[in-house]
Amino acid sequence: MSLAYLGPEGTFSESAAIVVANGQTLYPYPTVNQALDAVRKDRVKAAVVPIENSVEGSVSATLDSLASSDPLIITKEVVIPVRFALLGRRQIQLDEIRQVATHPHAHAQCRDWLSKHLPGANILPATSTAEAAALLAKGEGRIDAVIASARAAEIHQLRILVDDIGDNREATTRFIVASKPTKPAPATGADKTSLVLYMKENHPGALLEILTEFAVRGVDLSRIESRPTKKSMGDYTFSVDLIGHIDEARVGEALMGLHRVCADVRFLGSYPRHDKVETASKPGTTDAEHHEAEKWLELIRKGNF
Repeated sequence: MSLAYLGPEGTFSESAAIVVANGQTLYPYPTVNQALDAVRKDRVKAAVVPIENSVEGSVSATLDSLASSDPLIITKEVVIPVRFALLGRRQIQLDEIRQVATHPHAHAQCRDWLSKHLPGANILPATSTAEAAALLAKGEGRIDAVIASARAAEIHQLRILVDDIGDNREATTRFIVASKPTKPAPATGADKTSLVLYMKENHPGALLEILTEFAVRGVDLSRIESRPTKKSMGDYTFSVDLIGHIDEARVGEALMGLHRVCADVRFLGSYPRHDKVETASKPGTTDAEHHEAEKWLELIRKGNF
């Protein structure tokens, strides 16, 4: 059993992978696409990649790979707190730091701290916070310090100059576990379902038609956003997370309705919510009420008024 993750060693993705590994061997990959492609090519059983940050929003590379490449499904989600530290090769005063390397998301989440404590520093982009730490440890480039995790300091034997420098101490990142398509696990009562929706054409009310399929059945959306198909200007897909499981009648009916109004619907999986909050159903939308309505309709069709 093996599990890919967005590397290198010391990333927050690795921390998420450790949480879900359950004895599986971990393999780092340099990009989200490469980690997910490792699953598609049967090099690993599954991959752990970031999909959403509470401060910076969704990870476009993950959304685009799930929407456009060979199908994968999400089997699990995990949310971990994000804590950043300023790391150096040696003890150094803040006023000596001129070049700081980090990932752009980390930079955005430490912008206020940097403005206050390192106003003159030049921020250099890195492919990941862990990669920035690795470059500093090797002495490559003219880097004085990096923003990364405390674990990255341990791995690369760097000093923690200042700990917990994030602007939002409640910041978290949501990671998903993606594998090859298989039958979804049974509903737990506290589930989430992810979809990619492709419009037939862009016309007035096109998005309203999609949202109506959810609204009339009492299906709550926890996330919806548009992503360009990269085919032509104005051509978009919609990435959606909804509360519920495909085995629930209201969710299944919503998907059938979307299949009618959309050019395509890509099912990305039904899986347990990380917070284990049970799904609340509005009156008239429970499975029992759907089944009762089906029985009523069947009686009428048989002439039993």
